[in-house]
Amino acid sequence: MGHDNLVANFEAYSEWRGKLIQSIGDLQRWLSEQDLNDAQTNMRIQHLLDKLRDDKLNIAFVAEFSRGKSELINAIFFAEYKQRVLPSSAGRTTMCPTELQYDPSRPNCIQLLPIETRAGDTTTSEYKRYPDEWVSVALDIESGEAMLAAFQQVGQKKWVPVEEAKKYGLFDESDPDHKLSVQNGQIEIPCWRHATINFPHPLLKQGLVILDTPGLNAIGTEPELTLNLLPNAHAILFILAADTGVTKTDIDVWRNHIGRAQGGQRGRLVVLNKIDGLWDSLKSEAEVEAEIDKQVRTSAELLGIRTSQVFPVSAQKGLVGKINDDAELLAKARLAPLEKALSEDLIPFKQEIVRDNSQTEVEDVVLSTRGILNARREGVKEQLDELTALRGKNRDVIEHMLDKIQEEKTHFERGMQRFQALRSVFSQQTNVLFGYLGVDGLRNRITRIRSEMDGASLSSGLTGAMQKFFKDVNANITKSAEQVAEIQAMMAGMYKKFSEEHGLGAVTPPPFSTLKYHKEIARLEKSFHEHFNTFGVILTTSQSKLTQKFFETIASRVVYVYEVANRDVENWLKAVMAPMETQVREHQMQLRRRLESVKRIHKATDTLEDRIEELSEIDAGIRQQLGELDVRLKRAYEALNQPMRPAARHAA
Repeated sequence: MGHDNLVANFEAYSEWRGKLIQSIGDLQRWLSEQDLNDAQTNMRIQHLLDKLRDDKLNIAFVAEFSRGKSELINAIFFAEYKQRVLPSSAGRTTMCPTELQYDPSRPNCIQLLPIETRAGDTTTSEYKRYPDEWVSVALDIESGEAMLAAFQQVGQKKWVPVEEAKKYGLFDESDPDHKLSVQNGQIEIPCWRHATINFPHPLLKQGLVILDTPGLNAIGTEPELTLNLLPNAHAILFILAADTGVTKTDIDVWRNHIGRAQGGQRGRLVVLNKIDGLWDSLKSEAEVEAEIDKQVRTSAELLGIRTSQVFPVSAQKGLVGKINDDAELLAKARLAPLEKALSEDLIPFKQEIVRDNSQTEVEDVVLSTRGILNARREGVKEQLDELTALRGKNRDVIEHMLDKIQEEKTHFERGMQRFQALRSVFSQQTNVLFGYLGVDGLRNRITRIRSEMDGASLSSGLTGAMQKFFKDVNANITKSAEQVAEIQAMMAGMYKKFSEEHGLGAVTPPPFSTLKYHKEIARLEKSFHEHFNTFGVILTTSQSKLTQKFFETIASRVVYVYEVANRDVENWLKAVMAPMETQVREHQMQLRRRLESVKRIHKATDTLEDRIEELSEIDAGIRQQLGELDVRLKRAYEALNQPMRPAARHAA
């Protein structure tokens, strides 16, 4: 059997990323060996390396139950195990959002968050910080039967009183389908709210994260899916069934949660599964093909997408074909075009983003380092020029030179007093900036809004509270942007002054934009209102509970945005001040060396030639460092632009 295009490309991407990490790590070690790695530079490189090592590729599978999501995951990713890894049978097998990933620091296991946690306000993301709140099930990867039994626990259900289901936001008395599900005052619900499977599959080891959703109704009842997991997925596979086609629920979910996120994005694909249900021995191949094509066109038209985005497949027959090495059945199941689209659409796009971000960071670090080395060369050259001019001069000339350098040093020290005053003002301005982005203040605001929502029985009360919340959050981000501009202007003026007075290199403080934070807050606000507008004026108990759950998830996400903003601002402030500090430090060092050189020559004129020779050797050493820096940059470029070469993979 030929190689699996998606798997091969993902492995190639991981290999490319590994070589890039190696190249950047080599640059970091060299800078450290050469004593060119200040705290700011080291922090930037380490941050880049950590991001590359933690790089994930998130693929979400979304569908109503009985569409074959789990079987499709088995067919695409786990066929090499020669059996079903995820349970797949008639009816609902995935009862809660399930993430498949691998973290080597944790044991092979399934972690299950009890459904009872939905009664409180804490989000799933928050619970991930507290492992003791989860039920852990060991995963024996040596036994296929044991693994299947462990995976089946994800789909466990139980019967609870209707009032308890309401408390969890899983029963809505206004929904006729919910009422029909009640038996003797009880209703069946999932045992678990969320599942995380830590599994050492080769692709999961390399950073793939698979999200299996429990059906379209969960998208409305679990805010974490709507606001976090789906919007942050690099690819979403929306699965329909060839026998049922596109339902009204499918259209609503596509428009509200998946299709609208396209906006030029890649990786939003529709899978028309179970085409084997259209295979008919009483029809010709051409007639069967025409029926499948008709379903593809109809699905594309109803969802408002191109037919090239719809992939008709049979996940079940594709899995059987892969397990039995049946090339004919596999071809008939049409998995290959879908896998090809994922690999050609998703992975190169992901690589492009990582490459651009990494290249910018590497170039900035190299540019900064080259600036330091060139400043050192300028200082050495200045000393060489001064000392060369002293050849054959008398003692008076040397004393005059000594006085001149001493005067420069005194002048620079007066400038240093201004620099220290600037640092004090900079610190004050920084405190004001962090005040606008204070996480503690945000949490207090969330507590106040929560109290207002608890007391609201009308939708207008909730709307007013939420609008005030978003308005306050955006206002603080706007004020932080104004403060950033003020700091930037102050630093630009100081850089200019030091350049004019002391000959330091002209540096423009790096820009900083708060636009991405505003955009994320706007996305959350839009999601809340789209969800909220489905409710009437009077809120039922279950609607109120669900609305509050959405608020808690939004609030958690806003806190995360603020935390990211704080880290970004902290890094920017260091980047603003670091070039000034580096230049001041280098200039001080050069002045001290010049003064020491002339003092030594003043005391013993025969050391002049020795000192000139010593400086020439230092200059040669700096030239060598510049050459070696260029070599490291070239190697980084080679790693960045190395084409991915998928290796051929053959069936076992």
